[in-house]
Amino acid sequence: MHALVYTQPNEVCLQDRPYPEIADGEVIIKIEAAGICGSDMHAYHGHDPRRKPGLVLGHEFAGSIVKSLDASLAEGDRVTGNPSIVCGTCDNCVQGRSHLCTQRGMVGMTRPGAFAEFMSIPAASLIKLPADLASDAAALTEPAATALHAINLAQRVMHRPLQEGRVLLIGGGAIGMLGALLLKHYGVDQLAVVELNAMRRQSIADHVGCEVIDTTRQTLAESSYDLVLDCVGAAATRKVAFSAVKAGGVILHVGLQDWASEIDMRKLTLGEITLMGTFTYTLADLRATVKALHRGVFGDLAWVEKRSLADGPAAFSDLHQGKTAAAKVLLKPE
Repeated sequence: MHALVYTQPNEVCLQDRPYPEIADGEVIIKIEAAGICGSDMHAYHGHDPRRKPGLVLGHEFAGSIVKSLDASLAEGDRVTGNPSIVCGTCDNCVQGRSHLCTQRGMVGMTRPGAFAEFMSIPAASLIKLPADLASDAAALTEPAATALHAINLAQRVMHRPLQEGRVLLIGGGAIGMLGALLLKHYGVDQLAVVELNAMRRQSIADHVGCEVIDTTRQTLAESSYDLVLDCVGAAATRKVAFSAVKAGGVILHVGLQDWASEIDMRKLTLGEITLMGTFTYTLADLRATVKALHRGVFGDLAWVEKRSLADGPAAFSDLHQGKTAAAKVLLKPE
């Protein structure tokens, strides 16, 4: 089968790979669409020691089952799912927080991923799709669930309803775009997105209809936002987040570009600011997101770019060089 393989920093190549092996309780999926994630780009740049050359990347997927060794799923079932492979028995798994499982593996990291014609995965990780939900939309379940999980966390700690506040999203990538669309659906009308790529700024303006800010040309108002979501997670964006949040506000740290930086602990303390980390999603979040995509909560998704799997090397290069307006590129095996 054809698969897109990470071969060395800044290089992915289309290669012939063996058909996936399958164990009891697993299925093999014919991949119909798979999204390029920011973490895939992180690996592509050689910045993720967990993802080593020779790996098939990709963990945002939708497809149909071609072989099943689990009674809950049959050949022909259309699915998306959780790329994390969890133990199911640790405290976090038992409590419904399997995304925090300390023994988790992941397709596209600890086992071959979705940038291929076929992929194996445990059946327990999968969610059946509504018959009329297109695979291209279903492949957005994973990043959309990340946005949904983060925003739902923020609502638990905000002092006033989300709809009353001023909200700032830093980063107009897929999670930023999907988060902005979800916030608009939730009724947030005081929404701004910081994005430095001019093509993405235009895409956000066209498809979300909110204020878009280029901080290299515009001054961001200080201490003026009730909720700030940092969807980049760089040292520079953390600094922006702390500058922008008002006293009593909430900063939600979503992205993981840089692992460490100095933060304004004096403002955090004197302003009683809540700083929260958020990591991926629960299985309940994924199921809720499939329903939301089916209802059209995220709009027509016209901003998503679709390319063939064979065009994967060019897609990675274009994303690396900022040559595409698309916050999400889907790769589709032919």
